[in-house]
Amino acid sequence: MRRVVCPGSFDPVTNGHLDIIGRASTLYDEVYVAIGFNRNKRSGLFAVEERVEMIEEVTAHYGNVKVEAFEGLLVDFCRRRGIPAIIKGLRAVTDFDYELQMAQMNYGLTEVETLFVATNPLYSFLSSSLIKEVATYGGDVSGYLPEPVLQRLTERLADK
Repeated sequence: MRRVVCPGSFDPVTNGHLDIIGRASTLYDEVYVAIGFNRNKRSGLFAVEERVEMIEEVTAHYGNVKVEAFEGLLVDFCRRRGIPAIIKGLRAVTDFDYELQMAQMNYGLTEVETLFVATNPLYSFLSSSLIKEVATYGGDVSGYLPEPVLQRLTERLADK
């Protein structure tokens, strides 16, 4: 069974994230979406449980995507599940510098490989942080989020 993990905070999950997850789902038997969190830090706009629910909802049609939250080192998450590889989308050269360092550290710790996938140019500028900022000021982010996520984001920002 070929397994890979797609890690992130996914606060919220964007169409850019889904592009990488979807492409991974065609290459691997199982794709784990691992939502990292730290109990000692503010959880973000959405609670970890909400992020799990949203990603499960918008990836259900793939059939081979599992979503889990984790705390600690990603390589420990991988080791416990027998996952030999991490897949990361790269939006720009600036992403590469940081991600290469993480990949080398992860390999040095446990020999878990990291695979880089070039992001679809439609999403090369997209980040969850940017989405939240634009939406907070009333900008239209509907083209960058799946509909169920857009609904939750709109509701959450209306509550603030």
